[in-house]
This record gives sequence, C-alpha cells and structure tokens, in this order.
Amino acid sequence: MQAPEPDSDLLLTLVRMPMPFGKYKGTTLCNLPVSYLEWFAKEGFPPGKLGMLLGTIYEIKINGLDYLLEPLKKKR
Repeated sequence: MQAPEPDSDLLLTLVRMPMPFGKYKGTTLCNLPVSYLEWFAKEGFPPGKLGMLLGTIYEIKINGLDYLLEPLKKKR
C-alpha cells in the first residue's frame, strides 16, 4: 500500500496561520516550539480544526519532518 500524499492545503495552513491565543499568540503554527506542542500533547489539544493542526505540526516536528514545510515557508 502506498503512503498517502501530504495535504498541501493543510501544510499551507501550518505555515500561514498564527496561534490565536496563549503564550505564543501570533506565532505561526509551524514556528511553535516543540516544548509547547509537547505540553498540548500531554494536556490535550483544543477541539476542532486548531487542535488537529497543532497535533499535525507536533507529529511533523517530533518525527523530524520540518523540511517538508521549508518550500512552503519560502513561498510566503
């Protein structure tokens, strides 16, 4: 079975959307520190789309896949 292609709209959202609240309010989701994402992973991600996005960037970062976002960051 072939691995699914990354959702480019999802990835674009990660490099464009600012964190809407908290200590890192205004920081683009892809630039949130791993320690902050680890805290959410432990305490629970918020419900809805934001929680899904934070969970996604957490998985990207802990698996060393940040490089996938670099071309998208440069296009901004």
